[in-house]
Amino acid sequence: MTSFPEQFLWGVSSSSFQIEGGTNEGGRSPSVWDTFCATPGKVFEGHTGDPACGSYADPVRDADLVAGLGCGAYRFSVAWARVLPGGDGDVNEAGLDYYERLCDLLLERGVQPWVTLYHWDLPQALEDRGGWRSPEMPGWFERYTEVVADRLGGKAAGWYTLNEPQIFLGMGLSTGEHAPGLKLPRKDVLQAIHHALLAHGRAVKVLRTASPSTPIGWVPTGLTTAPATESEADIEAARTHTFALHDQPDWWFNHAWFSDPALLGHYPEQGLALVGDDAPDIKPGDLETIAQPVDFLAFNLYTGSLVRAGADGRPEQLPHPPGHPITSFRWPLQPETLRWAARFLHERYGLPLYVGENGLASMDWVHADGKVHDAGRIDYLTRYLSELRQAIADGADVRGYFQWSILDNFEWAEGYRMRFGLTYVDFVTGERIPKDSYEWYREVVATNGASLPDAIEPLR
Repeated sequence: MTSFPEQFLWGVSSSSFQIEGGTNEGGRSPSVWDTFCATPGKVFEGHTGDPACGSYADPVRDADLVAGLGCGAYRFSVAWARVLPGGDGDVNEAGLDYYERLCDLLLERGVQPWVTLYHWDLPQALEDRGGWRSPEMPGWFERYTEVVADRLGGKAAGWYTLNEPQIFLGMGLSTGEHAPGLKLPRKDVLQAIHHALLAHGRAVKVLRTASPSTPIGWVPTGLTTAPATESEADIEAARTHTFALHDQPDWWFNHAWFSDPALLGHYPEQGLALVGDDAPDIKPGDLETIAQPVDFLAFNLYTGSLVRAGADGRPEQLPHPPGHPITSFRWPLQPETLRWAARFLHERYGLPLYVGENGLASMDWVHADGKVHDAGRIDYLTRYLSELRQAIADGADVRGYFQWSILDNFEWAEGYRMRFGLTYVDFVTGERIPKDSYEWYREVVATNGASLPDAIEPLR
């Protein structure tokens, strides 16, 4: 069986608001998601981030679960409101103590801590002052980064600045489906995106000084498409479609508008032409700040579609056929997109890659035998990982893979009804039950992917 590269890093991911609970404990202040959850009709059945998985009360359980997989790394995020309750004021030492303890627990078990600075839970105190719309946000984020890096800089094995800015800005400020629930004009959203990019760049500067030997990157997402065939015309159509800004309600769900400034030092010409007068105000020196050199690019991917070259040569997105497999989120399975996203991103940006998140929401429950049998998740991961293996064979420099997620957790506006975990969580008692996929992934890690089959029945 074919394995992954010798130094390939296998991991799992989580985020603070989705697993910690303890929203009123240890000096933590409310975040925008606490406010959003308290707003009637915003979150499924009024679910909130407390108790979530109870990870704040007992991080040992999580460290043991990650170590039990044999994973080399655990990606988790820091809750800004737990560290700086006022957003940019006094430091809450108890919050920093929690994350330092988590790092120590992981290191004691031979697991590398990979720390995400921001995974959507902005302190409400900063949202009240304008949040990402405010030109002060890059400075607030810089201060926050300094505080976290000062405490965790000697323990973090990798840094991520922002997780999926496309989502917390697009769904938070454009469609209103996520916190803080705003529906702003496109021009205002584009300016907020610019502030987020500046925040990323200023954070990279801080991390480079505070933790010079630790790799730094970030974790965007975006529309990903695979070619319908491996003809040069279809490959080019898929590449073009992947990096284009599209004039549709989810125009913000793209790679180039975010990663071109951060990694190439300029906004994409096609995107600037599309947004016209809505383009952000760019001050002298902004792009130099945004494009601070990073060590890797991570990306999150769950679904996608196929594209072919149309009769006029332009990309033509193909509809999924009736009965095409979907997850509980109603996201179509399209494993090929992981292969082609890795290839396209590597070609465009020339950086080592990590998959920051990949997994599926599944209909999981405890079966009559007391176990959780999630064959669908195993098949999904088998298919996507096989495509990632092919991307590496194609020449993409993929260094690691972080499965989403180690635990079932609070899935944002969907509350607790979407289960992504390798571990089942009883959200009433907090009990954790490793699923069949947990044991399966442990074998993948132990064999460095050699346990994956070389040949797979086509998806249908």
